[in-house]
Amino acid sequence: MSTEVSSSARGNPAEQTGAKPAAPGKMSRESVTIITTLLVATFVVILNETIMNVALPRLMVDLGVDAPTVQWLSTGFMLTMAVVIPTTGFILQRLSTRAVFMLAMGLFSSGTALAAISPDFTILLLARIIQAGGTAIMLPLLMTTILTLVPVERRGSVMGNVSIAISVAPAMGPTVSGLILEHFTWRFMFVFVLPVAIAAFAIGAKYLTNVGETEKGKLDFLSVFLTVPGFGGLVYGLSQIGGGHGGQAGPSPVAIGALVVGVLALAAFIGRQLGLQKGKSPLLDLRAFKFRMFTVSVLLMVVAMMALFGGVILLPLYLQEIRGLGSLETGLSLLPGGLAMGLLGPVIGRLFDKVGPLPLTVTGSILMVLALWQFSMLNADTPVPWIIALHVVLSFGLALLFTPAFTTGLNPLPPHLYSHGSAIMSTTQQVAGAAGTALLVSIYAVVSASSGIVAGMNAAFLTATLIAVAAIVLSAMMRKTEGAGPGHGAH
Repeated sequence: MSTEVSSSARGNPAEQTGAKPAAPGKMSRESVTIITTLLVATFVVILNETIMNVALPRLMVDLGVDAPTVQWLSTGFMLTMAVVIPTTGFILQRLSTRAVFMLAMGLFSSGTALAAISPDFTILLLARIIQAGGTAIMLPLLMTTILTLVPVERRGSVMGNVSIAISVAPAMGPTVSGLILEHFTWRFMFVFVLPVAIAAFAIGAKYLTNVGETEKGKLDFLSVFLTVPGFGGLVYGLSQIGGGHGGQAGPSPVAIGALVVGVLALAAFIGRQLGLQKGKSPLLDLRAFKFRMFTVSVLLMVVAMMALFGGVILLPLYLQEIRGLGSLETGLSLLPGGLAMGLLGPVIGRLFDKVGPLPLTVTGSILMVLALWQFSMLNADTPVPWIIALHVVLSFGLALLFTPAFTTGLNPLPPHLYSHGSAIMSTTQQVAGAAGTALLVSIYAVVSASSGIVAGMNAAFLTATLIAVAAIVLSAMMRKTEGAGPGHGAH
């Protein structure tokens, strides 16, 4: 098969990989190569998101900084993600697939290399921000490419493989970093990741071809400017409210101020996107919300991410503060759930292609509610194997939600909204994760201060259970969607 592609190619997006599908419903070898390369790269960059958390106490000692300062290695990463992701809809339409991939992995690889040799905290923080810039671009790039290359009847299966990257990678982060820190210095967390990142960069440089059409829309700089206080202020305010679980009484004025600025700037951003004149492309094209299943799927993802992020924060707190487990033991305890979520993803994807979203999402949301309800009854003597089993059930429930929500939501969009739909979903995931963490950790902190740590944990998980009930309602609204098809509705 020929693989020659012009960067200015036009026409059927699926044909712009340079390969013609062998038969309807089949994928060409070049399409499989492109998606596999993006999957591996996405796995590596998402693994990096959670790899730092276990190392923060070690970094405080080695770099001579206090807890609020070292926390910026996580907060700064999250803020950068929140600001960059909304711009990816425009970036993916303006640049070719190959150029976007090279930009993403170039940023990530250079940030990783800089982190490995950082002489002090300031340089390490800069390195993490550079890494986050690359990470923010990868998932929307992967999703948009899948929508462009994969036939509608096979999207569930392929989206199921995406769950390996977005589920297993974050779950493995604490375990991998725990193992590294047992035997090496914190720098090796980056030393070990760097060769894989460079290899992914090299493979992509050699094999990636351009997918879809590029458009020459004008960048609206006011929209870009508004993303910083809008999404950045919102995520920062939420993270600061949820960050003080050490007995701090109430949110700080800085956190409240950031939230107010964030909400006002976000309202201005939304107004700007809706009111842009012709000739300028909106940074995030909100017309995706005109598709009912996209809106329902985004709301379902918000609820699921709030439950997932809350669990990711609360369970380690419970295992370490109440049960006295070490960082490596905690990471290993949470690993089975993460592996279950990822390994079941492809199976659930194939099921989705056969039966549609409704039976999967309703089952998943019920499992999620039951697991969180059981977590709300934990005490100081609950057997750890039972906690691991519940976490596996929660992970299974979330796996039944994620693949159908992604696929059902993005399927009906026309090609010119692929990149924007992917960016909207990724942005709402970031904000929902921050909101879930802030809400649940704040409840944990307030109740713990007056009634003890176990009572605080129970109250936080009970809140997560009540939020998750909304997922059952949303899941019941899910219906199978057909793809718009190449060129449908395109500008």
